[in-house]
Amino acid sequence: MSAPQTAGLGVGARTAPPDETRDPGRGGATPRRTRRARWFTPWLYLLAPLALLAVFTYLPVAEMLSYSFTDWDGLSPTRDFVGLDNYVDLFTRPQLFQVFWVSLFYLVGSVVQICAALYFATVLSSGTRLRNLFKGILFFPYLINGVAIGFVFLYFFQSGGTLDTVLHWFGVGPHLWLGNPHLVNVSLAGVSVWRFMGLNMVLFLGAIQSIPPQLYEAAAIDGANRWQQFRYIIAPSIKPIISLSAILAVSGSLSVFEIPYIMTGGSNNSETFVIQTIKLAFEFDKLGLASAAAVVLLVIVLLVTWLQRLLLPEERVEQS
Repeated sequence: MSAPQTAGLGVGARTAPPDETRDPGRGGATPRRTRRARWFTPWLYLLAPLALLAVFTYLPVAEMLSYSFTDWDGLSPTRDFVGLDNYVDLFTRPQLFQVFWVSLFYLVGSVVQICAALYFATVLSSGTRLRNLFKGILFFPYLINGVAIGFVFLYFFQSGGTLDTVLHWFGVGPHLWLGNPHLVNVSLAGVSVWRFMGLNMVLFLGAIQSIPPQLYEAAAIDGANRWQQFRYIIAPSIKPIISLSAILAVSGSLSVFEIPYIMTGGSNNSETFVIQTIKLAFEFDKLGLASAAAVVLLVIVLLVTWLQRLLLPEERVEQS
C-alpha cells in the first residue's frame, strides 16, 4: 500500500488554499465573477424601462427647461437666449395669482372627494348587501374619458338642462352654472369630485381589506362601535394611503386641465394654470414663456410634495 502524498510534508505545513480565480471551465468556482454577475443581472432587466423613462420623461423635462430660457415661438428655427426674462415676466403677471385662486376650489373639492371615498370604502368593506354593485357604480366614472365627461356635464349644467329641471321640482329657479363667475368653479370642482372619487375609494377599500379581521373581532369583544373601530383601527392602518391620496389631490388641483378646458375653455374666471400655459404656447406663440410656466408648476408640485412628506412623515404600521 503506497503512502499518502502528504506524508512528505512537515508537521506545521498546510495545504494551499483553493484558487478563487480558477477557470470555471475546469470545474473551479469563481466567487468574484459570481458577485459581479449578481450585481449586473438586475440592471439588464431594468435597462428597457429606464431607457423609456429617460427618453419620455427626463429628456423632455430637460428640453422644456432649455426652452424656458429662450424666446422661441415654437416654429422659428432660431431661438434667442433671454436668460431669466421669461420667469420675471411670469411672476409679474397678475393672472398667475388668479389661476392659483381657482385651484383652491379644486383643492377643497379634493378634500370632499377623499372624505366621501373614505366613507364609502368603510361602508362597502363590511357585509353590505349588493356591495359589489355599488363598487362598480362608484368606480365607473373614473373609467370614462375626460372629454366625454366634459361634454355630458356641459349639457347637464346648461340653462334649462337636467340640473335646472330637477331643482325646479323643489321650487329652485334656473341658474347660469357655467356662466356665473361665482358658480362656475364650484360646478367644475363638483364634476372632478364625481369623476375621481371612485379611484380613491378603490385605494382605500384595498387598504381596509388588508387589515387582519382579528382586530375587528377583538374590538367587538371590547364593545367598540363602528366609529371607534374606524378611529382606532381603520384610520391608523390606512394612513399611508391617505397620505398618498392627499399628495395626489394637491398635485391634481394644481394641474387641472380636461374638465374646465372642455366645458368653459377657461372663461368666466375658470382658467387654471395649465390652461393658461396651453394658451401661451399655442394661441400666443410664446413657447419659451409657456415652458417657464411649466417649470414653475413642476417646482411647486415637487415643493408641496416635499412639504407634505416633511410634515406628515410616512410611518410603518404594525398590524397584529
